[in-house]
Amino acid sequence: MILGILKDLLLVNKSTIKKASKLFINNWIIILTGFVYSILNIALLIIMNIIFTIPLLRFFSGIISFVAISAITSNFLYLLNQIIRYGRITFQDFKDGFTAYLWKVYGILFIGWAASFLFDRIIGPVLYSVNSSFTVSISSIINLLVLILLNALPETIYQKHYSAWDTVVYAFNFVRENWIEWFVPNIIMIGIFYLVTGNVIRDVLAISSGMFFSFTLKGILSYIIGQAIFSFIMIYRGLLFDILSTSTRRKRAYMQHLYE
Repeated sequence: MILGILKDLLLVNKSTIKKASKLFINNWIIILTGFVYSILNIALLIIMNIIFTIPLLRFFSGIISFVAISAITSNFLYLLNQIIRYGRITFQDFKDGFTAYLWKVYGILFIGWAASFLFDRIIGPVLYSVNSSFTVSISSIINLLVLILLNALPETIYQKHYSAWDTVVYAFNFVRENWIEWFVPNIIMIGIFYLVTGNVIRDVLAISSGMFFSFTLKGILSYIIGQAIFSFIMIYRGLLFDILSTSTRRKRAYMQHLYE
């Protein structure tokens, strides 16, 4: 059993690393999207600050923020989809990406907001009345569980044609059924990312917001290196998800020549 799992891990990841490396080299320009997303996020912060000074528009601030974040996330996921499915991305893909998965991402963010609202307004106060530190601990545990149990949510969004709720359910079931094959390589890559950049990914959909960088040579170089590693990881994850979600361990063993 253990030998079969190890053999499957080596077989699948050897093929995935080779394909991911080739796709990343051919589509290295995806690294630059991080700069665009960072600029868009800065612009969003400025716009939100202006909106908050206008009483009539404060009501729509949350909606505007959700739509903007959804559009940026949609764009990055669409570019990943084009790379994995067609092996290349174009400027037209970049333009189309902002609306490709906009409302699906928006729906998922709304589900997350609704769950957070329920906890903060109903469950949280009850726990706080018992023990204030206990509430903080529960909140941290919930965030960690979401990161783990819905770890494949980005890939599910752009590779599966489901509604927002069904996307969340599928991502959960995928992780439950493929947790060994999915987390072993992911933990290794996330560890490498942390060692090189010092950053930790704490949010399932915090994948395309872009890390703010300092306008110094060192800051820009560090940012580019971080974006390069991150982009490779996301391409790798997309390929791995495609393999695991369309096959079983037994099927892969039977058709192992396809992964060599």
